[in-house]
Amino acid sequence: MAALTTGSLTIPTQLLDPWVNNIHKGSTISQLSGSTPMKFGKGEAFVFDSGEAEYVGEGANKSSNDVTKTTQTVEPFKFQKTIRFTEEVKWADEDHQLGVIQEILTQIQPALSRALDYGVIHGINPKTGAVVGAMTQKLTSASTSVELAAADAPYVSVDAAVAALLAADGVPNGIALDPKFAAKISGQRIASTGQKLYPDFTFSNETSTFESLRAATSKTVGATGVLAVDTKIRAIVGDFSAVRWGVQKAIGLELIEFGDPDGQGDLKRNNQVAFRAEVVYGWGIAEINRNFAKIVDLV
Repeated sequence: MAALTTGSLTIPTQLLDPWVNNIHKGSTISQLSGSTPMKFGKGEAFVFDSGEAEYVGEGANKSSNDVTKTTQTVEPFKFQKTIRFTEEVKWADEDHQLGVIQEILTQIQPALSRALDYGVIHGINPKTGAVVGAMTQKLTSASTSVELAAADAPYVSVDAAVAALLAADGVPNGIALDPKFAAKISGQRIASTGQKLYPDFTFSNETSTFESLRAATSKTVGATGVLAVDTKIRAIVGDFSAVRWGVQKAIGLELIEFGDPDGQGDLKRNNQVAFRAEVVYGWGIAEINRNFAKIVDLV
């Protein structure tokens, strides 16, 4: 492999594939909703419903089924992260180049993974916490909201959210949790024995179960310290198969040697180089008010 040079770098497959596969680390959306292969740009997905099958008696006529088509739009959104290194990084020799690229990706990957949640759940720019007007499809728009009462056991608000969705003809299958709410669940004990009330629940981003729902935890759900205006969301219950998302553009790694690419001063003057990675996510949410409910802590 040649020495690092100016321009776009080709990330070796053995490094890029794990990067893409690790998007789920820090993202509840990717844990609870599988990615869909996508091409770059706006798109539409069609869901067809032809109703139930018809019983036909012997010698009886067959009738047709009406088809109902639902259109789900998918919008692309680009996120980037730029980091600076001393100029010596560029001089890495052949033996160290893979290690340098690996280190850069390790620095960049977690933030770009979390960006998926910040977009799909909150519709915000993670850098500033401000709402992005173009991100109109976001889970915080769900009309069903259940208040989390401090004195109640965790299942009370979750059961209320599930009941509301069932009443709207939805079938929830998962729950995305803020760590504060997850800690409340994890701390539940059987009074007589001290054993955990929910032994199958894992207080981490890895999927587990809570009240028969697939569960994933991340600070992206509450977005405390990131949101410009706190939404008070502590969990989202819903049918996460209604979220269609994917990586629309392969991740590229750009080496920048000149100018001021991030407002932190001239690179040459500071004896630095910058590396920039960008990812384009596309996502769409079907029937959000039927499929999702928010659990909020208004205290």
